[in-house]
Amino acid sequence: MTAPAAAPSAAPNVLDVQNVEVIYNHVILVLKGVSLSLPDRGIVALLGANGAGKSTTLKAISNLLIAERGEVTKGQVMYRGERVDGLTPNDLVRRGVIQVMEGRHCFGHLTVEENLLTGAFIHGGAKRQIAEDLEKVYHYFPRLKERRQSQAGYTSGGEQQMTAIGRALMSRPNTVLLDEPSMGLAPQLVEEIFEIVKNLNEKEGVSILLAEQNTNVALRYAHYGYILENGRVVLDGAASALRENADVKEFYLGVGGEGRRSFRDVKHYRRRKRWL
Repeated sequence: MTAPAAAPSAAPNVLDVQNVEVIYNHVILVLKGVSLSLPDRGIVALLGANGAGKSTTLKAISNLLIAERGEVTKGQVMYRGERVDGLTPNDLVRRGVIQVMEGRHCFGHLTVEENLLTGAFIHGGAKRQIAEDLEKVYHYFPRLKERRQSQAGYTSGGEQQMTAIGRALMSRPNTVLLDEPSMGLAPQLVEEIFEIVKNLNEKEGVSILLAEQNTNVALRYAHYGYILENGRVVLDGAASALRENADVKEFYLGVGGEGRRSFRDVKHYRRRKRWL
């Protein structure tokens, strides 16, 4: 089992989300004053059940809400001290912030390597620089080098997830928003993906904001965590503290003081949640 992630030394925040409210279709209130911070070179986990608002929070940061008829109606998003919630997604990528979408979204008709190369388009770099970036991706994802000429749509779910993350790295980001990387993957592949994420953070200095339903794995790799419910942050703290929190153990890790509970007791859990 992987040793718990060590918290980084005190560092300025690269990202500050301040009291953000998001509305879809002008009527559906999804986020209700979400605030969070991502330290430089940190890994922060955004946790919660399906529908809690994790993906919407990431899209509010990366400015992808407009594609889903959503908008930030209150609050602001600051990146390195500058407000960025009015920028276009491609402008934000040029500043070093990129999102890896839930569900991988590879170009199925392109090869793995062609998918990776699309991530370099934003910078229009020299061929030598692109080749160096490509080799760096293959260093972290050796399986992709083996499958580089394979059509992405015929690769496994794990390989597609690696391709999506590798494509993001080709844009040379310093901040990655990673949405549900464990979705649909076998436990062994989940560990492999998270180990790579950890290496990217420690060796390349990439700051990572991670939205994840798999609380157990996320809290082993993150330095800090925020728990969302119904569009609000209901609990936050160091990952080590959240792992030992009785409520988190019971409601998100499935273990309470009396051991593992069954789903028959979910209503009982919700009545006893001290943050609701």
